[in-house]
Amino acid sequence: MACIDARGLRKAYGKTLALDGVDLRVEEGRILGLIGPNGAGKSTALQAILGLTTYTGDLKVLGRDPWTQRGALMNDICFIADVAVLPRWMRVSQALDYMAGVHPRFDRAKAEGFLARTTIKSASRVRELSKGMTAQLHLALVMAVDARLLVLDEPTLGLDLLYRKAFYDSLLNDYFDGARTIVISTHQVEEIQHILTDVVFLDRGRVALSCSMEDFEARYLEVLVGPDHLAAARAFGPIHERQLFGRGILIFDGATREQLSPLGEVRTPSLADLFVAVLGPRTDPRTGDSQEQAA
Repeated sequence: MACIDARGLRKAYGKTLALDGVDLRVEEGRILGLIGPNGAGKSTALQAILGLTTYTGDLKVLGRDPWTQRGALMNDICFIADVAVLPRWMRVSQALDYMAGVHPRFDRAKAEGFLARTTIKSASRVRELSKGMTAQLHLALVMAVDARLLVLDEPTLGLDLLYRKAFYDSLLNDYFDGARTIVISTHQVEEIQHILTDVVFLDRGRVALSCSMEDFEARYLEVLVGPDHLAAARAFGPIHERQLFGRGILIFDGATREQLSPLGEVRTPSLADLFVAVLGPRTDPRTGDSQEQAA
């Protein structure tokens, strides 16, 4: 069964379409990266999945309608927002008390075990914690819930590199078990690429790319070529081209390693570079010049 199944999902704010016919299917036990520029519709999509906003189209999350069955659905979902949601006056121990009181599937001992591996004290108030410590507290609270779906909206926003790495390491080592599903919306593409099983690019409320990471690695190639091979490389129809230190870096959709290897160094592009290639200006394969994509 699909954890998330959306067909023709639409949401408008006045005359602005935040979601414009989005189709999205996420199987259980997957880790999806939802990536897009500001205003692409990522937060609106998450709000629909969480039952926080109305929409048109068909949407089922864990087999339920998130708008009409949100109460029951929340027993199986955890959410970390991009802003702190815990009251600043609250002590860490009180946050544990609260979770134990409101969520039937919260394991307090497990949360205390996670926190014991940090420098967070149970008597500390939220306002006394750094951003990184607050993120650790949020993660400890949600990891202690036996949820089937975890939704993360820019969960490491404002954290330094060490805290961001520790956050995702904990997510993989202590939470993800191959059965739970995780949806991550973030701008920090490079830091989540290694943990994803699937990726979706959103742009202006539409799905610009949707594929598994296995398909991504098989479908897209990047080649670094010198000036002598640039024309030959362009003949294979790159979707994006940029220059670096006098050489061309071209990204291809569907070309083979056998075709490209004689022209230069071939590798799999990063998700960040593919994001620019798919959502940025298209490349004219004859000249390498950028062309604006149609809306």
